[in-house]
Amino acid sequence: MQIQKSTPEDLDAILAIYTQARQFMAESGNPGQWVRGYPQRERVQQDIQAGHSYVALTEDGIVAVFYFAIEIEPSYAEISAGQWLNDHPYGVVHRIASASRQRGLAAACLNWCFAQHPNIRIDTHRDNLPMRRLLQKLDYQYCGVIRLADGAERLAFQKIASDT
Repeated sequence: MQIQKSTPEDLDAILAIYTQARQFMAESGNPGQWVRGYPQRERVQQDIQAGHSYVALTEDGIVAVFYFAIEIEPSYAEISAGQWLNDHPYGVVHRIASASRQRGLAAACLNWCFAQHPNIRIDTHRDNLPMRRLLQKLDYQYCGVIRLADGAERLAFQKIASDT
């Protein structure tokens, strides 16, 4: 599998993956995370234009997509019912989804992100049990609850390298 920055030509394939991901989440008991067509075309276009959208490729084409940037995430400024592991610069992962139910795609993408930066933060919906299990399996530590700009609650996780 190869990971590279998304291009505008990838947009339709990315949107198709997000459609499949919304269906999978609803079938997995998480119908409330990506509602009203989130992430919308404009959001994905902005991610691509900013250089923060990535795709994972195999011989089958694009099989996964995610947002990754080393930046301050405003929603992470306040955390309740816990605390972040550190205050060092961190990478942020958002909007991770795979095209198929092939196992290991999301894990490979998260591992790639961690190889780029030794301090990663990510959040997910309380009902997203597959993602919560994956984060636990990959040694992400639960840190507390954050609130999105719209007030929605998310569970926050962080993984740091042992020497960070």
